[in-house]
Amino acid sequence: MKRKTIIALVIISVLVIDQLLKFYIKLNIPYRDGFNILGLDWARILFIENKGMAFGLEFGGVIGKYALSVFRICMVGFLFYIINGMVKAKERKGVIICFSLIIAGAIGNIIDSMFYGMIFSESHHTGQMAELFPEGGGYAGFLQGRVVDMFYFPMIDTILPDWVPIWGGKPFLFFRPVFNVADSAISVGVAMILLFYTDLFKDKKKESTEENEDPSVLSDTILEEG
Repeated sequence: MKRKTIIALVIISVLVIDQLLKFYIKLNIPYRDGFNILGLDWARILFIENKGMAFGLEFGGVIGKYALSVFRICMVGFLFYIINGMVKAKERKGVIICFSLIIAGAIGNIIDSMFYGMIFSESHHTGQMAELFPEGGGYAGFLQGRVVDMFYFPMIDTILPDWVPIWGGKPFLFFRPVFNVADSAISVGVAMILLFYTDLFKDKKKESTEENEDPSVLSDTILEEG
């Protein structure tokens, strides 16, 4: 399969799954409500929204929201530039998939920020359910939409023993963040690069210097110049 085809398939697949799930959650589940996955208490669908970054993190205020959205768009453009160079260089398909996942995840959350505030009614209060294309218009302007999150895995929810320094006797929850398909795509893409493609971070300049210092390379260069 051609590399450009792989890029298109990965990005389109992630975006379709991400957006379909977000639309379903927005239109069918009240805010801060949800259900257990397969009856498991530690695996839940929980509908929340955040104004900023991945995993429910925020980057303050309206100006911060605009700045974050513009930064995301610029980063996606930069990543497309990088992956285009990889295609021309015939980079390994595994690396192409990783970068495609990261791009798809970034685009998925950008779509929320760009358009959700314009096409959905408010659903940012407990028990409130959104409406698509409301008569009075959406809840926010362009690039001011909130990102929809829904995956919640509170695998450990307990009280720490009193003998634990500082935090003893206090509630402990792991894993606290709520995230979406786009966040997952970014995380998987980055994790795969760090685990399987660390050679991408090698210092090419250092390698070039070492190669030039190799006596055999120097002698070949001298012969060629002679």
